[in-house]
Amino acid sequence: MTSPREHVRRRRVPAMAPDDRRAALIAATVPLLHEIGVDVSTRQIARAAGVAEGTIFGVFPDKQSLIVASLLQALDPQHTLDAIAAIDAGADLRHRLARAAELIHGRFTENAQLMTAARKLVLAAAAPPEAAARMASARERLQAALAQLIAPDAALLRRSPGDVAQLLLLFCGANSYGPFGDPSRFEGAELVSLLLDGLLVRSESTTGVPERC
Repeated sequence: MTSPREHVRRRRVPAMAPDDRRAALIAATVPLLHEIGVDVSTRQIARAAGVAEGTIFGVFPDKQSLIVASLLQALDPQHTLDAIAAIDAGADLRHRLARAAELIHGRFTENAQLMTAARKLVLAAAAPPEAAARMASARERLQAALAQLIAPDAALLRRSPGDVAQLLLLFCGANSYGPFGDPSRFEGAELVSLLLDGLLVRSESTTGVPERC
C-alpha cells in the first residue's frame, strides 16, 4: 500500500499557466537565438527550458511563432531607453548625443543578426500583424527618447528634435551595418560632429584661419 508520504512525492507538479509557460519558453529561446540563430531547433529549446518538446506546441502553434515572439522580446528597447533616460541632462548637447550614439550603436551591433532575422520573419505574410506593430513601436520609442534628449537645445538646431533623432538613428544604423562589412566604425562623438557640423569647411574664424569640422 502506498503511504501518504509516497503519494505526496508522486503527485505531479501543477502545470504552468499558458502565459507563464510562453514566457518561460521565450526566456529559454532568447539566449539560443544569440548563440545559434533562428535555425535553433525545438529540441534545443525544449532542453534549455527543461520541458518535453511537445510542451512547446501546447502554447505556440508552430516553431516560427515562438521564434518571432522571442525575437521581439530580445529586441525590446527598454534597456536602451532606460540608459538614454539616465544620461546627464546637465551635459551639453554634443556630450548627450555622443553618449546616446554609443548606446544605440551598442544595441545595433549586439543584435545585428537578430534584427536582420526579425525583418525577414516579422514582415513575412504569415507573421501576425501585431508583431510588425511591435517592431514599429520599438523604433518609435527609440526616436522619441532621443528627441526628448535633444529637445532642451531645440533652439540651436535648424531641424526639429524628432528629425535630428531620426538622422542620428540612420547614422548609427549605417555605422553598425556598413554595406561593405568594414569592421572599423566612427565613435559616437564623430557621428555627432558629422550630424551637427557636417563636412564643409567653415567660414574663416576671427583668427583668419579656415576651420574644419
